[in-house]
Amino acid sequence: MLVSVAACGSSGDKAGADGFKGQKLTVWVMSGSNPAQWTRQVSAQFKKKTGATVEFKVQQWNGIQQKLSTALSEDTPPDVVEIGNTQTAAYAKAGALADLGDLKKDIGADWNDAFNKAAVVDGKQYALPWFAGNRVVMYNKKIWAEAGLKGTPRTRSELFKAFAAIKKKTDAEPLYLPGQNWYFLDGLTIGTGADLVKKRGGKWVSNLGDPKVAKAMEIYRSYQAFSTAPKNKDEATPQQGEVFAKGKTGAVIAMGYEAATAVKANPKIKNDIGFFTIPGETAAKPEGVFLGGSNFAVAGMGRNQELAKEFLKIALSKQNDGQMVKESGWTPKSPDLADAAKENPAAAAAAPAAERSGGTTPLIPQWAAVENIPNPIKSYMTAVLNGKSPADAAKDIESEINARLAKE
Repeated sequence: MLVSVAACGSSGDKAGADGFKGQKLTVWVMSGSNPAQWTRQVSAQFKKKTGATVEFKVQQWNGIQQKLSTALSEDTPPDVVEIGNTQTAAYAKAGALADLGDLKKDIGADWNDAFNKAAVVDGKQYALPWFAGNRVVMYNKKIWAEAGLKGTPRTRSELFKAFAAIKKKTDAEPLYLPGQNWYFLDGLTIGTGADLVKKRGGKWVSNLGDPKVAKAMEIYRSYQAFSTAPKNKDEATPQQGEVFAKGKTGAVIAMGYEAATAVKANPKIKNDIGFFTIPGETAAKPEGVFLGGSNFAVAGMGRNQELAKEFLKIALSKQNDGQMVKESGWTPKSPDLADAAKENPAAAAAAPAAERSGGTTPLIPQWAAVENIPNPIKSYMTAVLNGKSPADAAKDIESEINARLAKE
């Protein structure tokens, strides 16, 4: 459960952007979120404008909700925090975040509503959208050429035929897909028109037993059949970008930034990396995708709130948002960033599915608890991949999901 926090922090800052000389701002970001050039130019611009320095502290996703809940309830929390877009409502409800409505008017008037809605709770702006994107197929051009493949698939059946060709004609693994890439499953669920929760008796409960969810899991099982990846691990254990970097994997279902992970592990693979939209049942509609991303929020108990707002003005400027799109392949959150997407193949590949087949996990405060470790949906996925029917696997974890959704 999230710790309830009294949002009684005070800015403690001197008025004016130039009154912060010598101060230091602490910003928590998640592993892989802040690309190198973006970080350098934001840090430099922040110091030039305010005279203060910014310290980025990189956190790991495993266990972050508990760690962040504790940190935001302390007297000296991190000043700015990155929060998953599906988890923001929970922290806002706990009183852990500052209201940023005035800042949104200044810098985010043209942001796409689809990006911003996860930062708004009960009509108030408790965070600001930093980035969002969706998964694409990241493939090894050399391996696909060895398999005699030309062009890229436009339907799911064509994609599976390509995987089969790689398996038959090369010594590479067609697809590396761990059993618990549950955000990919959520995208498939979105594609079937299903929801992961539903209202019953005025309360949110699990909807994992819905036949449409079962259909999504069956599609996932079809994908995973081409992979020898562990059925009880996720894409971060180990980092699938590092697995792809070894040059023995035909494709992964990846976020755009994972290409940088692969290149860092093996610079020689850079020119072999390509991207395409995850194809759906028909060419007209891509596979369903989860629009995953993160918001920036200011700690409600923070003592440097004015300085934190100066940081957000810089970090979320059009120039720096454009850098995020170019450097990490995120989907543009405003029309002015469309040109930046053209400079990143991953962003270009993500755009069709984001527009036609994208969605999010439930934007309710209770959802954050469902994602806590151990994530019951990951257990469901492993059970199905090991032979249990989707219906029986859903029954096994339904009480756990319902218990988490019932927590206030």
